[in-house]
Amino acid sequence: METKPVAVGDELQVTIESEGGRGDGIAKKDNFVIFVTGGKNGETCKVKITAVKRTFATAEKV
Repeated sequence: METKPVAVGDELQVTIESEGGRGDGIAKKDNFVIFVTGGKNGETCKVKITAVKRTFATAEKV
């Protein structure tokens, strides 16, 4: 079983690298994709991980 670089409840500082098709910001932690609700391209923000899937995580700005 592969260990993910983030877990539900983790809070971390990320930089949004691009925006997804649904308008979410896309950031990465150790090449692991994090979709940030309301994140805008180029924005640096603190986020809280809300879910972790096999290939990505979701997060909200705090």
